[in-house]
Amino acid sequence: MTRILAKHRVAALLGVALLVAPMAASGLLATGAAQAAAAPQSFGSALAGGSFASIVSADKPAVVTITTVLKAENASSDGISPFGEDSPFDQQFRDFFGERQMPMPQQRPSGKAEALGSGFVLTSDGYIVTNNHVIDKASTIKVTLDDGTELPARLIGTDPKSDLAVLKIDSDKPLSTIGWGDSDKLRAGDPILAIGNPFGIGTTVTAGIVSARGRDLHSGPYDDFIQIDAPINHGNSGGPLVGIDGKVVGINTAIYSPNGGSVGVGFAIPSDQAQRVVAKLMKDGSIEHGFIGVQIQPVTADVAEAIGLAKPAGALVARVDDGTPAAKAGIRSGDVITALGGKAVASPRDLSRMVADLSPGEKQDLKVWRDGSDKDLSITIGANDDGSGQVLADAGGGKSGSAAQHVPTIGIQLGDITADMRQSLGLPKGEAGAVVENVNPDKPAADAGLEPGDVILSVNQKTVTSASEAKAAVAEAGKEGRKAVLLLVQRQDEQSFVTVPFAAG
Repeated sequence: MTRILAKHRVAALLGVALLVAPMAASGLLATGAAQAAAAPQSFGSALAGGSFASIVSADKPAVVTITTVLKAENASSDGISPFGEDSPFDQQFRDFFGERQMPMPQQRPSGKAEALGSGFVLTSDGYIVTNNHVIDKASTIKVTLDDGTELPARLIGTDPKSDLAVLKIDSDKPLSTIGWGDSDKLRAGDPILAIGNPFGIGTTVTAGIVSARGRDLHSGPYDDFIQIDAPINHGNSGGPLVGIDGKVVGINTAIYSPNGGSVGVGFAIPSDQAQRVVAKLMKDGSIEHGFIGVQIQPVTADVAEAIGLAKPAGALVARVDDGTPAAKAGIRSGDVITALGGKAVASPRDLSRMVADLSPGEKQDLKVWRDGSDKDLSITIGANDDGSGQVLADAGGGKSGSAAQHVPTIGIQLGDITADMRQSLGLPKGEAGAVVENVNPDKPAADAGLEPGDVILSVNQKTVTSASEAKAAVAEAGKEGRKAVLLLVQRQDEQSFVTVPFAAG
């Protein structure tokens, strides 16, 4: 979940209510039939027969309602997010509920409030999968089965980065379960069912299709959401998204909404991603994600052209943090990481997910594009224990696709870094490069987002230490027939690559 537009927010589906408000309880939940012995019918036959009843009767008994009592410090009505500061949904909760004035947990005399979510039973001995934000900061957790049975649950493990959690309940009889499906096989247009407890009214089933794959909500390294149009609302968080074989292909997590309710744009964590995380949580109770310590951004067509890369793929390294695994491996700013562990890197998000899936201490081969050719490196993955990692760098407002030539025609005036300029711009001692003194608003540099005060550190992956070096490097790119130049730009404390196309004439 994340901010997308100022007036349209993606919101986590956690339902929150007062202790005295109607919540999911045995009287609200429909009693489900025993799990069918036969495999559920396919969506194809269900559609042909006009009913999803067989799939629902097989899966619904394994879907549970999760009620948590929030800790006193998280239950006040002052806009505090119940997700916790480490949750990828924390800021979005503040943005969404603060602006929309949705019901917040109220401070009661007891200092407690209840929150509502959903989940599903994965194993017959009581392991349950849900979202981390459903149980985050909870003092107690209660699970209500489909037949109304209420059982206390204990937390086995959580992973805020993927927003997943595993609970355990003890029952005197084997529990109905749902197995994992294969989300990688899902295509836009495939039919799906979403099951959960929206608003605490009881277990509810909605039908729809996969609207899109690979949605990035900028909530963490695992962003690869399935977008669906099946109606899901607050309280659906953690409930299963069921595919054509009645298996779990996703975990319902967030909605995109202007009003707090479903408008047909929902998001689910893919099962193939969730399955790996859940297995680690069940085994160890926690997860250590890999970390290499680079700031990265996409390789656009203009960037690829500027540095002689055959196609716009990989992750462009905008910055390498000192003392990190990337620095020790010899990765440099301006490198394009094209492969890790023998697997091609298609995009920055692809690299972030690959690194996050690795365990600290693993050694991996890494391939980068540098100075017009491939370089093979070796890297030892570090532990991401401080919330840092691979960050998608802001491209500095850069645009691509317009036009330019040598330095005068791209529309900037460059100067060397003087002592006075270093002080006025707050540049560190020893910073070298070319300072942008003026930008012509009618030239491509302005379209690319360059501003006076920017410091150009490199041109087409080659470090420049003065204005004359920068001008010469841009002129050289023009002589080589490049259609654009790639500039590494420092603005205040941030570095990012900006592509400036060459203009005609």
